[in-house]
Amino acid sequence: MVFNIQRHNLKWLLFIITICIISAVFFYNIHTPKPEETTIRLGLFAGSNWNVPSGESYAVIDTAIKNFENSHPGVKITYVSGIRKQDYAEWLAERILNGDEPDLFMVLADDFNLYSSMGILQNLDSMAENDSSFDTSAYYQAALDYGKYRRKQYALPFESMPTLMFVNKTLLAKENIPIPKDNWTWQDFLDICRRVTKDTDGDGTPDQFGYYDYTWQQAAASNGLQLFRNDGKFSYFADNKMNDTLKFMIELKKTNLGYTVTAKDFDMGKVAFRPFTFAEYRTYKPYPWRIKKYSSFEWDCIEMPSGPSGRNTSELDTLLIGMSSRSKHKRITWEFLKELCYSSETQKLLPSLSQGVPVIKAAVESNEAKQALLQDAPGEEKMNLSIISDVMQTAVSPPKFKKYSLAMLMADSEIKKIIDGTLPFNNALNKVQKQINDLLQN
Repeated sequence: MVFNIQRHNLKWLLFIITICIISAVFFYNIHTPKPEETTIRLGLFAGSNWNVPSGESYAVIDTAIKNFENSHPGVKITYVSGIRKQDYAEWLAERILNGDEPDLFMVLADDFNLYSSMGILQNLDSMAENDSSFDTSAYYQAALDYGKYRRKQYALPFESMPTLMFVNKTLLAKENIPIPKDNWTWQDFLDICRRVTKDTDGDGTPDQFGYYDYTWQQAAASNGLQLFRNDGKFSYFADNKMNDTLKFMIELKKTNLGYTVTAKDFDMGKVAFRPFTFAEYRTYKPYPWRIKKYSSFEWDCIEMPSGPSGRNTSELDTLLIGMSSRSKHKRITWEFLKELCYSSETQKLLPSLSQGVPVIKAAVESNEAKQALLQDAPGEEKMNLSIISDVMQTAVSPPKFKKYSLAMLMADSEIKKIIDGTLPFNNALNKVQKQINDLLQN
């Protein structure tokens, strides 16, 4: 009897304790403020930054967002979808003017210098230096330098695009000319162009050519030429390396025998060489784009030819992501910026989901990248993947100062006149340098 009474009392005691615990939890949930969700806004555009067809605009970004939100409870990443690249600059500018720009946003090359000089972009140097998990040596240097303004880091690279030399293998084989080796030179380039340029149908007009769309800027980059002083106040267009560059370009132009080569000539398989971006190689090499674009000849790509004072170098184009200096969540925004631009896992997605090249060395050299780059190669054609890493290692980043675009526009106009022969070569570069310096110093 006593035992039953004790059991009965024990049940009541456990029931009362349970009610007290539930009440305490309920009272705690009602009266304890919940942490607010942090929302990070991201600005980006749809489609490829490299002007090639793209079917998975947001695939890499969405995967990075999912991974980051899973590892950071209480953080939400949002973005506006469907903004076309051609509309993006205006869309972003309007939000900056209204003081309502995203915490993080893609920065187009034409806008980077302006936004850096205006203080719109956050200087990232102190964040990078105080973050023991962040190491700038993981990047290809040219890609990292792309996000620097006056030697300060205002954005991180997301993906890069090297320029390579497309080679018409079919045309060279017909002329019994081997594909140039990776360390080929300007002289090799000239020799091949002279050999292949000819009138093949006997009508008195050349119909087979050495090159199309190779520019003096590409030649200057491969001749070790620095066109501007680091502070953007002085130019070096009268440098001997520039003199050699123009002499080479004049000789190269002569190889076309007065004919103006067009993109159509290249598309029809009548041209041996044309510089292209790696995105175009990735897009138009596999079936079915290969059939739609260049079906009449086989091609591959190699490094650019080197000048006498330089090496097989090309300028690198890079898509940047920067942080708003007015962001209210800079610490967590920095963490998400690293997820996009520093995480090897995110960067390894680029070769399979984008036409861009990862900016982290380990991602380019990973097995995932190798498989992605090889899977679409037609037949037995397998690109020498070491070329990509070599090009990224030796690539150069264009200077970053406020008047750079204007200075290059002016220089390009004058230098094309020299190459075309409408301006006399003698003393022409000194005059160009003086014009550019006047612009830079006023």
